[in-house]
Amino acid sequence: MEEHNKNINRRDFLKIVGISAATTTAAATLYSCKQKDGVLPGGSATTPVPTDKMTYRTSTTQQDRVSLLGYGCMRWPTIPSPDGKGDIIDQDAVNELVDYAIAHGVNYFDTSPVYVQGWSEKSTGIALKRHPREKLFIATKLSNFSNYSRENSIAMYRKSFEDLQTDYIDYYLLHSIGGGGTEAFKARYIDNGMMEFLLKEREAGRIRNLGFSFHGSVDTYDYALSLHDEVKWDFVQIQLNYVDWKHASGRNVNADYLYDELVKRNIPAVIMEPLLGGRLSNVPTHIMTRLKQRRPEDSVASWAFRFAGSPELVLTVLSGMTYMEHLQDNIRTYSPLIPLTEDDKEFLEETAQLMLKYPTVPCNDCKYCMPCPYGIDIPAVLIHYNKCVNEGNVPKSQQDENYRQARRAFLVGYDRSVPRLRQASHCIGCDQCSPHCPQSINIPKELRRIDAFVEQLKQETL
Repeated sequence: MEEHNKNINRRDFLKIVGISAATTTAAATLYSCKQKDGVLPGGSATTPVPTDKMTYRTSTTQQDRVSLLGYGCMRWPTIPSPDGKGDIIDQDAVNELVDYAIAHGVNYFDTSPVYVQGWSEKSTGIALKRHPREKLFIATKLSNFSNYSRENSIAMYRKSFEDLQTDYIDYYLLHSIGGGGTEAFKARYIDNGMMEFLLKEREAGRIRNLGFSFHGSVDTYDYALSLHDEVKWDFVQIQLNYVDWKHASGRNVNADYLYDELVKRNIPAVIMEPLLGGRLSNVPTHIMTRLKQRRPEDSVASWAFRFAGSPELVLTVLSGMTYMEHLQDNIRTYSPLIPLTEDDKEFLEETAQLMLKYPTVPCNDCKYCMPCPYGIDIPAVLIHYNKCVNEGNVPKSQQDENYRQARRAFLVGYDRSVPRLRQASHCIGCDQCSPHCPQSINIPKELRRIDAFVEQLKQETL
């Protein structure tokens, strides 16, 4: 299965793409993105980036030759809007990232109508249109979460073609099944006739591969796979990383089960969240030291990507790469992939056990909870808290040895990464966010807990 122009003017793009202020997140923390002397924290960024050594996998259905590194278009870079109202997608930066990725062997691009507050498909389409269509694989989704009438679902489907500027979609997904259970799955895709519609679209060639992405109830996953004899799923997208392999949190399902069920049916797997929303690159210092001692030249993130890419039936591993250094690091990891040994797998299982001792909030920075009607930057709040947990800056009491240092680091960092009007103190508990969270986080509860902790630090009553 494995194998070893034109630019849009930025001013023109600003006329068609805009993002509200509620979409901004202070955290660019997927890899602790600050650079020092050309080196990424946790790994060198100065080694050459290969241009012709990308690992490819061939799908068992269409025989597509797909790059093992797939570009997730959920986190395109943004810049402040000229009118001062929020941020807009930085199309020049998107074009540069896409051009670099393609030049280094990446050919799979995954987006959705709801990514980047609804603007990802349009931005992705602009960037990809500048390259030969037949050399690329475009993936997008039917993200009919709130209005799943047949009319609205078909309109969303057709709008994707318009925004992506294409007349066929290579990989089309039923988006995030499992949330709401099997009844919600049936309502979104079966009872409204959309499954029948999509099967006809595949037959007509406008969809080349049909699959689904999964978060949530295992019963829904099993039910969807039970339709395989009838539907003939071409691929399935699952959350897989070395922590979730056996220790999935909340409502998520252990990845070893999800993957093994696909192996039984010979269905290719597309992998999401290989870094657990950045938590497997922003690891506590002693875990970073542990990983670096074993492979000093490799980044911390590379361990997670090697784990995600090693299973033979994995077609591609998605990464939401906002910054060039992220893209370069991942290209190095997969050019070519060095598969994990059995000893490596045992080592990462031990690492996962260590990670479980750190009580981080399972936020993957997907921004499905946004925008908050009260302006709270929910992902930024949760990511700052997680960062401080990993760095040992969440003191339990004033008796902690590093209490003063940790208190200052938490409070100063909080104000710097999350504007005060967008902090957790403004949550009123409306709970419009939680139903959209793929990780099933009780977001108002976590915001109240973090806000109470902040107040204890401020008042020194911890």
